[in-house]
Amino acid sequence: MTAIPEITRVQELIYELKIEQVMSRPVITVTPDTRIDQLKEILRINRISGVPVVQDNRLVGIISIEDLIKALERGEMQATVGEKMSRQVITVSAQDSVVEAVKRFEEHGVGRLPVLDSNGQLVGILTSGDITRGLLHAIGLGYHQEEIRRYRASHIFEDISSDRTSLILCYHIPARELQKAGEASSKIKKALYRLGAQPGFARRVAIAAYEAEMNLIIHTLHGGDLIAEIHPDKVRLLAMDDGPGIPDIEQAMQPGFSTAPDWIRDLGFGAGMGLLNIKRCSDQMMLDSQVGVGTRLEVLFYLKEENVLGDRAPSTS
Repeated sequence: MTAIPEITRVQELIYELKIEQVMSRPVITVTPDTRIDQLKEILRINRISGVPVVQDNRLVGIISIEDLIKALERGEMQATVGEKMSRQVITVSAQDSVVEAVKRFEEHGVGRLPVLDSNGQLVGILTSGDITRGLLHAIGLGYHQEEIRRYRASHIFEDISSDRTSLILCYHIPARELQKAGEASSKIKKALYRLGAQPGFARRVAIAAYEAEMNLIIHTLHGGDLIAEIHPDKVRLLAMDDGPGIPDIEQAMQPGFSTAPDWIRDLGFGAGMGLLNIKRCSDQMMLDSQVGVGTRLEVLFYLKEENVLGDRAPSTS
């Protein structure tokens, strides 16, 4: 049996945090008319390794210290940024989860990502260092607050007298609304924490829920429903939609295979790892789909006996 990977707090935060929470701002920029020798001073004074290029309040390129070094080697310090910049700019949205930026860093091998708002305006810049600092800050800020919340709610199942007690969370996930990605999975994770779930367990559920949520946003015609049934001994996730359906489930489970439309892939989504990530995080996954009818995904996560929800309050020491 394949071991279920342990999900760390850092991995969880990568899915939870929005890019706008970790990006750097205000953004230092140059114009296409800026000379390379002027760029050199801008990078040196601000201790940065690259800047976006803006013209008429519009992002038109990006230039890095590597471009500067090449110009220096060729004796082209009087050339303009517009002559040396990269015009194919990989960007991210301020409302994207940090995990989407991580995927773009890995896929494209860039050192920085300009951050755009919903109107396409440049509002920030993101580097791997920004992500690291943001994660460290979030870990320190959230630790004590979350421990208090978990302590207050950890006996909820014990306090309810019933032969069978469960909490059912239902969310409708609209199609194509990428700005809302991660909202439902974040709420599910918070509910688990406040019920006293162990961090590793809650993180596995949250990541699977996020991937299921993204699939409903990206691949469905009309969106779908994401349901989390939280029982004292297990969590059951259901993701259901009415089409278009998956023609070949076995092929859909292959790493990197994706049926996402081009515009989604151009935005950096639809990398073809969603179902595989869900399977890796879960104890059991059942997937049924019919073309023209829809898809039903059921995922189970079993709690170990010593970690049953409501069994004991977490330590605050």
